[in-house]
Amino acid sequence: MVTGRFEYISGAATTLFGLELDTVRSAGMELVGRHMLPGDYEGVLARIAEVAAGRPGQRASLVVHYRLVGADGRTRHCHDSMMLEVDAEGRPLVAFGVVVDVSEQVLAEAAMHEREAQFRSTMEAAQVGIFVLQDGLFRYVNPYLVGIFGYAEEELIDRLGPLDLIVPEQRDMVREQMRQREAGAPGKPYELTAVRKDGSEFPVMILGSPASYDGRPASVGTLLDITAQKDAERRARELADFDPLTGLPNRRLLSDRFTQLLAAAERDGSELALIFLDLDHFKRVNDSLGHSVGDELLCAVAQRLSTVVRKVDTLARLGGDEFIIALPGIRASAAAEVACRLLDVCAAPFAVGGHDLTITPSLGISLYPVDGKDFEALLRNADAAMYKAKEAGRNAFRFYSSEMNVATLKHLLMESGLRRGLGAREFILHYQPLVHVESGGIIGVEALIRWQNPEIGLVPPDQFIHVAEDIGLINPIGDWVLREACRQVRAWQDAGLPPLIVAVNVSPIQFRQPGFVDTVANALAASGLEARFLELELTERTVMQDAEQTLSTLSALNNMGVELAVDDFGTGYSSLAYLKRFPVGKLKIDRSFVRDLEVDPDDRAIASTILSMGRGLRLKVLAEGVETKEQYAILRSMGCELVQGYHFSRPLPPEQFVAFLRKYGLANKG
Repeated sequence: MVTGRFEYISGAATTLFGLELDTVRSAGMELVGRHMLPGDYEGVLARIAEVAAGRPGQRASLVVHYRLVGADGRTRHCHDSMMLEVDAEGRPLVAFGVVVDVSEQVLAEAAMHEREAQFRSTMEAAQVGIFVLQDGLFRYVNPYLVGIFGYAEEELIDRLGPLDLIVPEQRDMVREQMRQREAGAPGKPYELTAVRKDGSEFPVMILGSPASYDGRPASVGTLLDITAQKDAERRARELADFDPLTGLPNRRLLSDRFTQLLAAAERDGSELALIFLDLDHFKRVNDSLGHSVGDELLCAVAQRLSTVVRKVDTLARLGGDEFIIALPGIRASAAAEVACRLLDVCAAPFAVGGHDLTITPSLGISLYPVDGKDFEALLRNADAAMYKAKEAGRNAFRFYSSEMNVATLKHLLMESGLRRGLGAREFILHYQPLVHVESGGIIGVEALIRWQNPEIGLVPPDQFIHVAEDIGLINPIGDWVLREACRQVRAWQDAGLPPLIVAVNVSPIQFRQPGFVDTVANALAASGLEARFLELELTERTVMQDAEQTLSTLSALNNMGVELAVDDFGTGYSSLAYLKRFPVGKLKIDRSFVRDLEVDPDDRAIASTILSMGRGLRLKVLAEGVETKEQYAILRSMGCELVQGYHFSRPLPPEQFVAFLRKYGLANKG
């Protein structure tokens, strides 16, 4: 080796250098040096000298890498394992080596490194978030993902995971997705609401796939910010579903919503109203002031109309100057109220385009299910009703049904009158005597409300009580009746009249109001009337509805000392099992069973049965609606204890009742 000559070389050298073995052996290291790429030969010699210098007088091993250009012009990468014999001065004497051509391995590694570099460059340049996930944590994130979330890379890698970057309500779903990916199940795209470092939220689309990382299950995924897509979808929906001028729902969206409202109304058995509103003479505005002013006016009208509707209602623009209002869960009277308010909000002038414009609407109302059972039918009928309003002089509303117009107008007048009447003290009580059959004496009175309407005169309760119940006035009216009846009977007692029981009818709504027992107690306390002189009459249906709660209220009233009676007995659905538990002292036979006692054997049988039932339950029984002496005689023969009706007296005002009582002269006989 000192001479540089090869003592031994394998036959592969002939192929590599294109020479005979003896020639290669004689040429030695000089030949190798000529075939090495520039710098490699010097580097190998320097490495041999360095290792030998460090092991004087010993053997030393080393590995060197270099490149050779063969006779065929190809460059080969060589892996040379050497053993050196070193003299005492640290100079190499002999070298034994095995050279291996590792060109394919080197090229493969180079290709792999190139692919890795290309992959990383691609990942870092991608305009989509890319991540590797393992054990619930990020192991790799590309710059795009880092950027859209606002974190530094080191804040994410091995510290945070997907659950830290989404809204809390979606975490369970994401946990399940992560579990499936780690189990090897392929993923499908799904949407999430992501949360940036600053707390702001934005929509993303995720797609994950199972993978491995460091020899363990993992997942690789992409994250796409879909804010622009969602905005585009929203704008598309707005263009498809909303009027571009006013921003109100258009006919398409109205039809969709109305279909849902109809389904709910059919399911719940509720009503639904549709109002068709058209502006009167709107064309004149466009023709005289231009379409820009007309458009501004339409927007102003839409804004005012929106102040009237509820959140559950839908206000839509059908087109031109036509608006539609869908009102779920609304009866005719309530729809009329809304129509009145719509007329009111349009009454003030509109300041548009430098002008103060007065414009009135005409409205048509159709009702589900009486006027139609689908959107098109109800819309068509509301449109027809709107034209009726225009024919009637405009600035008005009409129902599709003429009968509904009359009934609604009457209901509205009744409602406004009732509200006024309660405050103006237009209600009065009349009193009808309760007669003891055996003695013929008057033992009490039933207090019956009347409405002294200044416009139409005396109104009986059957014409206004149901309206009072509809509009929520029955409780204050019923409470007034209770207080006034107690006051009047106590006033008669103080005036020296014989003590009378006063029977007061109680509405089901009034009976079920919270604090009804306290209301009764307060009425008694305010008047000074003893509880035993007050009798409360409840209909059979009122008593039987929510029987357990009714029993609690009746027991409290009974403990107070108040008498209790079941009115209209025989017309409802009383359960005798409950009736015997209730602290009721009296049954009232409904007038419908008394009216034809003389001619109808069925009515006589029913009346007789109720009387027998009452005696069996140790209850008093009173027959109401007794109008003839024949009816009175039949009831007396059946053993009826108490009666009332026109045969004795109509309900009378307080002064007339006192006069009647003194003239009758039979009070408290027996």
